[in-house]
Amino acid sequence: MRHARGGRILADVAQEAGMTLRKIETGRLATPAFTTIAALARVLPVSLDELAALCLPDTDLRQTG
Repeated sequence: MRHARGGRILADVAQEAGMTLRKIETGRLATPAFTTIAALARVLPVSLDELAALCLPDTDLRQTG
């Protein structure tokens, strides 16, 4: 997610998406809810699929692909 937000400040993206993001970026929230990922995809320059792939563990990607 840090890569997806580019040079944008974490607090700005969080405010625009209507949530806090620190736990996601630090790994303390290992599996964000779908609505969280969808809200982030809406405000970041990435598709929902790309953002989901960034948030899923590698084992989940092999099972769905």
